[in-house]
Amino acid sequence: MLPQRRIAHARGYLGLGMLAEASAELARVPTPECDSLEVLALRVAVLQEQGKWPALSVAAGEYARRAPNEAAAWVTWAYATRRAQSLPAAEKILLQAEVLHPAEPTIQFNLGCYACMRGDLAAARSRIDRAIALDQAFRDLAGTDPDLAPLRAAEA
Repeated sequence: MLPQRRIAHARGYLGLGMLAEASAELARVPTPECDSLEVLALRVAVLQEQGKWPALSVAAGEYARRAPNEAAAWVTWAYATRRAQSLPAAEKILLQAEVLHPAEPTIQFNLGCYACMRGDLAAARSRIDRAIALDQAFRDLAGTDPDLAPLRAAEA
């Protein structure tokens, strides 16, 4: 089967929530296509849906290194790293991402969550305010995100 058909099948399986099948199709994509950014992005999406945090951390890290202008790759890498390793490791990733994407609200919001979890409520408030200034949708999220419970409690 042609590599592009395998990739299309993997994308279709992913869309249907058939994660094992999507993963199997990606495993069958031959070299050099298996090393493409398109296949890596699909692999990242499948691993995220599967909740395979250690493998996702590795794959998303590779994606962010190969496509540094993709802010979502950095966010995914940090998300997986937080679950697979630690909050400080995830925060380090997002601090690197912030240099490349200073106006990305998701990065600001997540850094605010991390600051809150570290107990630095002033930094958390500053980061959350910046995320909201960049995208008003984060106002609602700030009111419900469990990571920000200590900030909400302190401001009540």
